[in-house]
Amino acid sequence: MLTLLRQTQAAVTRRLGRYSRQLMLGLCICFIGAACMAPAAAVAQNLGTAPAVGQAVQGETAAQPEGAFLNVVNWIGNVICPVGAGLAVVGTVLQWRSGRSWLPTAMTAGGLLAVSGITRLIEYFIQNGQAIG
Repeated sequence: MLTLLRQTQAAVTRRLGRYSRQLMLGLCICFIGAACMAPAAAVAQNLGTAPAVGQAVQGETAAQPEGAFLNVVNWIGNVICPVGAGLAVVGTVLQWRSGRSWLPTAMTAGGLLAVSGITRLIEYFIQNGQAIG
């Protein structure tokens, strides 16, 4: 019985191995399609000439999808990422002091600060940008 189970498991593993390339290709196509559609979704909301940073989108409330999305982005970029980066720095120090590998948590802290910084940079560009045309 155990031999039959192992043979079945080996057959399933071989079959999954054959389809892994197709699965990876399908996922890659989905991600590329989502990345291509993101600019269309970003242009779909007309904000007029006023920047929409730190407030709900012009003409919308936070209960509507556009305002809720803006509030989520602000919350992630201005609150969650910096706090998470601080916790990751503490984790890095603790792991370094105990002699364990500290590089993954240090890179996590750097990545969280990068996300927060890019969000703040986009806010700056929106506030100080000029209309084209």
